[in-house]
Amino acid sequence: MPFPREQLETVVNEKLCKIETIKLRNKYIGQACQLFYRSDPLKIVRGQGQYMYDEQGTRYLDCINNVAHVGHCHPKVVTAGSLQMATISTNNRFLHDELVQCAKTLTSKLPSLLSVCFFVNSGSEANDLALRLARNYTKRQDVITLDHAYHGHLTSVMEISPYKFNQPGGDPKPDYVHVAPCPDVYGGLYKDKDYQCSDMAEIYSIPIRGICERLKLQGKGVAAFIAESLQSCGGQIIPPAGYFKKVFEAIRSVGGVCIMDEVQVGFGRVGSHYWGFELQDVVPDIVTVAKPMGNGHPVGAVITTPEIANAFYNTGVTYFNTYGGNPVSCAIANAVMRVIDEECLQENARLVGDYLLKQCRELKYEFDIVGDVRGVGLFIGIELVKQRDSRDAATQFAHWVVNRMKEMHKILVSSDGPNDNVVKLKPPMCFSQENADEFLLAFRECLSMLKKQREGDNLPATNAAAITTTTNSSMELLSNKKQIFERRDHLIKSV
Repeated sequence: MPFPREQLETVVNEKLCKIETIKLRNKYIGQACQLFYRSDPLKIVRGQGQYMYDEQGTRYLDCINNVAHVGHCHPKVVTAGSLQMATISTNNRFLHDELVQCAKTLTSKLPSLLSVCFFVNSGSEANDLALRLARNYTKRQDVITLDHAYHGHLTSVMEISPYKFNQPGGDPKPDYVHVAPCPDVYGGLYKDKDYQCSDMAEIYSIPIRGICERLKLQGKGVAAFIAESLQSCGGQIIPPAGYFKKVFEAIRSVGGVCIMDEVQVGFGRVGSHYWGFELQDVVPDIVTVAKPMGNGHPVGAVITTPEIANAFYNTGVTYFNTYGGNPVSCAIANAVMRVIDEECLQENARLVGDYLLKQCRELKYEFDIVGDVRGVGLFIGIELVKQRDSRDAATQFAHWVVNRMKEMHKILVSSDGPNDNVVKLKPPMCFSQENADEFLLAFRECLSMLKKQREGDNLPATNAAAITTTTNSSMELLSNKKQIFERRDHLIKSV
């Protein structure tokens, strides 16, 4: 662990108690800024690997932090950033090796046509620049996006994020933005139960072809289609096989370009591939990356074809981003990509993800509230429903589970989706099978409590003493798989 003495001193010398921190946040930080567990927020003072620790030293298993991609405070990433910061940090209008090495490594992980990089500071900036590149190349304005999509917090990308603009108080959708149905075959506009033995990729691509045809008749055409390779905020959506092939064909037939947003799922998270779009055997025109690229440090990139990049250059308007591609950011990104390879984290995502997905799906046979389990690699969603037949969202139950997992089991998960009833799992890539078993044990206890006390929708109190809160020392014992399942069986019998 890097800087262990300094870390301990920081925790010991914590200057504010939690109540004082909350008071100052309420006074000086905008109330619109999201806070996890707002009624009882966590004060996290340090992290290591797949764990985070609060000011009292309580350890939490982090199942949601896809930003800390290779693990919180990975020693090699911390060292790379620290050494570069102690050497020089300036902008990319000067030559430096970390920039070109980062671009070389990044493009080596992508299809050969995607060979030109622009470095930015965040996913929002990446998607903003991607739109700019697409509109400059096509000389068009109209963009097709998917319902429930989220592409960032800048004005330009809020306009293409129904996840935001469809909320009460959201800005109206501009006329040049066109929303197609999210390809959610379980709970979306077109459900697989209503289209049995049908090609769901074809069904969900028809609306996009319709938008393209209308815009062509209007003499507008399409500038770009943008989508997350796997939609996260929309509820951990896995598009049906062949969907993006059909969509790309429709978009390109009217002269548009295809943008794949890999901000949530890139860098090996899907296990079988380095990028989420590779699951569908397509090659986008533009790819955007960020969050996991910096393991918590703000860095992102846009990767595109020489043709699109040259069209941007030919405008005569130079592109400059003060911090994008600075030596420290690039050193950190290079370290992250090295760690992914050296520690075989993509393969770990495949193995642990397959195991976790299989075990979660088996819960469907025991608990009717589990409507659907979907995912790939370490990207998994568990959709909770009131009734299997109707698939009505069990939003209240999902919120209860999220809070109980935190308070009783010291495990951090979140909920999302159009109805906020999908329990999301996107842990750091060092997440182990023992961690998966720990999650499964706790999640099963929550579902067992719901099964027992669900009648009349009466939820048990989150802090009910149904189980004894597990201490740090006993959590270490749970790393033994046999003990985990013995404890699980005991819980099932006692609940």
